[in-house]
Amino acid sequence: MRQKLHLLFFFIIGNFLFSQAPQLTESSKVSLLTCATGDELYSAFGHTAFRVQDSALGIDVVYNYGTFDFNRPNFYLNFTKGKMIYSLSRRSFEAFLYEYELEKRWVKEQILDLSFNQRNQLLAFFEENYLPQNRDYLYDPLLNNCSSITGDILLEQFGDAIVFKDSHIEKQYTFRQLVRQFMDVNTWSMFGIDLAFGSPVDRKATVQEHMFLPYYTMEQLRYTTLNGKPLVKRERTILDYSEHSQKSFFPLSPLFWFLMLLAFTAIITYFDYKHKARSRWLDFSLLFITGLAGTFLFLLWVAADHTSTPYNYNILWAFPINTIAAFAFVFQDRVPLWAPKYLWSALGLIAIMFLLWIIKVQIFSPVLIPLLLTLAIRYLYMIKYSKL
Repeated sequence: MRQKLHLLFFFIIGNFLFSQAPQLTESSKVSLLTCATGDELYSAFGHTAFRVQDSALGIDVVYNYGTFDFNRPNFYLNFTKGKMIYSLSRRSFEAFLYEYELEKRWVKEQILDLSFNQRNQLLAFFEENYLPQNRDYLYDPLLNNCSSITGDILLEQFGDAIVFKDSHIEKQYTFRQLVRQFMDVNTWSMFGIDLAFGSPVDRKATVQEHMFLPYYTMEQLRYTTLNGKPLVKRERTILDYSEHSQKSFFPLSPLFWFLMLLAFTAIITYFDYKHKARSRWLDFSLLFITGLAGTFLFLLWVAADHTSTPYNYNILWAFPINTIAAFAFVFQDRVPLWAPKYLWSALGLIAIMFLLWIIKVQIFSPVLIPLLLTLAIRYLYMIKYSKL
């Protein structure tokens, strides 16, 4: 009961006397919590949070920068526009841990080797950040999330005394490679991410930028020093569960359906060739859908604030003008006179895309290959049909 009263007092202090955070005692600890990956997309990369505990004061709370609210106005629109707001939340360690216990996800703790003053400095910073006017921040999935903010906080609070060493990194990965380490390429989620990501994510991430992934943050802290001494005093496992493995079912994967589309298109095209006909509905569908996809990607490039979606050369195959051109192929059986040049240009853009892929300007999803072959088959047939 006494411990609960101390904790209640701490929350009252935090909520109403923001200008002055409680002073921790010598028995206090500040640690970093790393949580395992989950089954949902938003938890597919794990999670990171800070824990502050003081047994003498009965304090044991978690400061979590990974909090978002589905009920915010225009949540999905803001997410699409790159204006996603995340918040710092504060809750008891017991309540925080309960969620991971339910989902059977491991939780590991790294206790930081901080002086008494440094622990109080961090607590004051967290409490200041938790003020209603300070707790919200503009989320970026690669550059400013619950995990990457760890390095930013340490540098902001301790400056040049913090050194992120790179002796453990055998290879620096690109952002796309790092994301793919946690998701199967042949899933709809990863295909969507690959489709939305532009060429900026194909540059190599710096040592600190690797920390946008919680697992890399946990590993990096093991090789981080504060005033020349290891930052992590010791580690322990709080919840010990196995890693969640992705369960994929090939008939539900994008590759399966794109292969089906390729086979279907090849069969339809064969019968069209035999009967000297053209399946207008197929040509319209392929052009219109790829055009819509390209228009969306173009808007993510020029009209959104995402740092990861500009310069997206997927629009070379998902060409936005296809949306308009599609209507010229659906109302009459004859192919328009300008169509062969347009279709040759579309094939040329796909060839340029492959060139950019080869020289690694942008890495595309390999799942796209059957879809690109589908487009090529149909474009070439329409060119041939125009000469009949």
